[in-house]
Amino acid sequence: YLESAKKGDSIAQYQLGYYYQYVVKDCAKAFIWYSKSANNGHAESQNNLGFCYEKGFGTDKNYDKAFEWYSISANNGCALGQNNLGQCYKYGRGVTQDYEKAFEWYSKSANNGYALGQNNLGECYENGNFVAQNYEKAFEWYYKSANNGYAEGQNNLGLCYEFGTGTTRNYNKAFEWYSKSANSGFSFGQNNLGQCYEYGRGVVHDFEKAFEWYSKSANNECAAGQNNLGDCYYYGCGIIQDYEKAFEWYSKSANNGHALGQNNLGQCYEYGRGVIQDYEKAFEWYSKSANNGCVEGQNNLGICYNNGIGTSVNVQEAIIWYQMAS
Repeated sequence: YLESAKKGDSIAQYQLGYYYQYVVKDCAKAFIWYSKSANNGHAESQNNLGFCYEKGFGTDKNYDKAFEWYSISANNGCALGQNNLGQCYKYGRGVTQDYEKAFEWYSKSANNGYALGQNNLGECYENGNFVAQNYEKAFEWYYKSANNGYAEGQNNLGLCYEFGTGTTRNYNKAFEWYSKSANSGFSFGQNNLGQCYEYGRGVVHDFEKAFEWYSKSANNECAAGQNNLGDCYYYGCGIIQDYEKAFEWYSKSANNGHALGQNNLGQCYEYGRGVIQDYEKAFEWYSKSANNGCVEGQNNLGICYNNGIGTSVNVQEAIIWYQMAS
């Protein structure tokens, strides 16, 4: 490609940039060739150049420049650029936050067949972000994303089938799509597949399989998976009971902001399971869990205030937290 690239062939320049990015792992050279190709009008290179500026890949991070190149790419019909331009508008990167514009560009990307754009459009419809909430539309776009091989879309489609969101509840279908997502390496899909095995949803109960998938999810930094792996060790589910391991994984989950993991870490400190008993630490983690909306954490925080566990007795505060938990 080098000779053609030097002669100004935008496709060859793009391919050379791709080669340096993914094969040689030379960020600076990838940036150079994407720049040349982008300035010669290659829409996908324009998107990739935006990515370089957004992530600081081979150049200094610059959201304004990222927005500029995503805009050029998107207006040249690149579905990837359209999705990324939607992200800029959603998060206010290089431009004033504008949810309606985000929805507009996700829609264009999705209708151009880009799986990530289809998933993002599905999320807009599911959550009522930038558009009236519409579960049937959410299901429709997750279905397209999933069938285009996008792991997050496959997980979201699994959730639709599990909870009957925009479609009839079907545990067998949920299991099928979680499996595809999990085997593609998506950590949330791995956690959800673990839950299918643990509770026998769409598949025969298998605690060892549940443990296996929770382990993969946890090691891929899914906070819910880390909490569930902690549960496996705490209760001896699919593995020999090990309070120290349970404490380790609850700690990771809690520090990643998972409310139930924070509650479970509080219980480890309260009862001295896997760690030296520490009522003040128990109170601290119950507080975090409670303030993150976990009912169990709110109830346990109420107990702390009621009985003076790790804090002074405060019956009024106890009542407040009991009421929130009820």
